[in-house]
Amino acid sequence: MAFAGFKILVVDDSPLIHAALGRMLEQDQYESGQALSDLAGTGPDDGVIAWRYTVLSATSGEEALAKAVTDRPDLILLDIIMPGMDGFLVLTLLKESSTTRSTPVIIISGLSDEADEEKGFSLGAVDFITKPFKKAIALARIKTHLRIVEQMRIIEQLSMQDTLTGIPNRRRFDSHFAMEWSRSKRERTPISVLMVDVDHFKNFNDTHGHQQGDVVLKTVAATIVSSLKRPADLAARWGGEEFAVVLPNTPLDGAVHVAEQIRAAVEGVRVPGASSQEISVTISVGVASATPDSAHTGEDLIRQADAAMYEAKSAGRNRVRSSSG
Repeated sequence: MAFAGFKILVVDDSPLIHAALGRMLEQDQYESGQALSDLAGTGPDDGVIAWRYTVLSATSGEEALAKAVTDRPDLILLDIIMPGMDGFLVLTLLKESSTTRSTPVIIISGLSDEADEEKGFSLGAVDFITKPFKKAIALARIKTHLRIVEQMRIIEQLSMQDTLTGIPNRRRFDSHFAMEWSRSKRERTPISVLMVDVDHFKNFNDTHGHQQGDVVLKTVAATIVSSLKRPADLAARWGGEEFAVVLPNTPLDGAVHVAEQIRAAVEGVRVPGASSQEISVTISVGVASATPDSAHTGEDLIRQADAAMYEAKSAGRNRVRSSSG
């Protein structure tokens, strides 16, 4: 069964249009959910999707621009003729903003002149529906563009995921860390980073083969992730046999505690080696913590954690070392 949830912002000064579009989407949501319910347990669903809609409303251009930023809708249905700021200006401003530029906009308007339609497309609209609209056609066009939104979601998710371990990759880590660093700087709270390296990984690969080496990386990744308890904590594959963890709002002593839990959990896991024997794997962990200010950068914190990790390896491996910025 497939479920797809979307936020749709309806921008129109007519309460009748809001009501009509709301009823149309509500009915489709019910019917698609019922279709999946009927198929439950009967075999393949043949691509049937249960569409779930959250419908947001705006009755003016100014309100539409504000909600487009704060509510981040997946699709905007935009009227052109409105008092004050018309839809063409709203569309122009939406496409000029980096925050809303990628949000698809379908114009639903009483204007039927080809020049108006052409202008809408030239300003960045993805479709044009003329009032009074036929429900079946309007719904089909809306769902066409929502399917594109869903495909883009999948592509974005895959681009942020490590293909071997299934956890976030370096790109996802960089994005999340930058966001949390900015939050910590704004709120004056500590942030910690763990750099994790699998001990003697090259020797393991040479002895047991790369296939077993992949099993080690998957096992270590899963163990690290299962050791994290808060939604904002994030573990990622940094590259090769290295992993990175960001712990927002966490001082050094708390981060060292989490690092030690991860180290012990990995040491307690057994993974298959050559000839089906089970062997243990260990990790070295470097920890760094700081409360961001103008004198420090996020890159400084990562370098400190990396240096601490190499200290752990030099000290004999299978241990945690820390540094405070």
